[in-house]
Amino acid sequence: MPKIVLDKTDRKILAILQADGRLSNQDVADRVSLSPSPCLRRIKRLEEAGVIRQYVALLDPAQIGLGLLAYVNVRLEKHSEGSSNAAGARRATSSPHTDFALSVEHWPEVVACYAMTGEMDYLLRVHVEDMDHFSRFMMQTLLSHPAVADVKSSFALQRIKDTTALPLV
Repeated sequence: MPKIVLDKTDRKILAILQADGRLSNQDVADRVSLSPSPCLRRIKRLEEAGVIRQYVALLDPAQIGLGLLAYVNVRLEKHSEGSSNAAGARRATSSPHTDFALSVEHWPEVVACYAMTGEMDYLLRVHVEDMDHFSRFMMQTLLSHPAVADVKSSFALQRIKDTTALPLV
């Protein structure tokens, strides 16, 4: 997708909506000194271009009982695309990376998953209730996945900065 050109007004609109996506078009227009119609056209153009991906409500994890945040590095087994069975016959299979990525989509505890460079293949952000919940997730879900070779977990002790707002350069 080609990169869209953003002018100063587009950036102001985006900054305003990142801070409060529930503002009315009139409120946004007032803040950027536009009339409502041109402001709405700009917002629609940004939505259609995929710059504005979606509007959401951001929940406080602790307020909904998810008091433990873990970052989990995952290393997968290295298998070739076509692996051999016990008799040595070649069979076509999906890759461990494809299998893992498809599985992660169904794990509600995992709120973000990134393919990484370095010694580990993926980084997961995992929100759970407590250490017991994390242990169940690790033992029954993550470590039981056939592609997983190794995991390393770190736990957030304190939130220093947590924002969804992107820098508008």
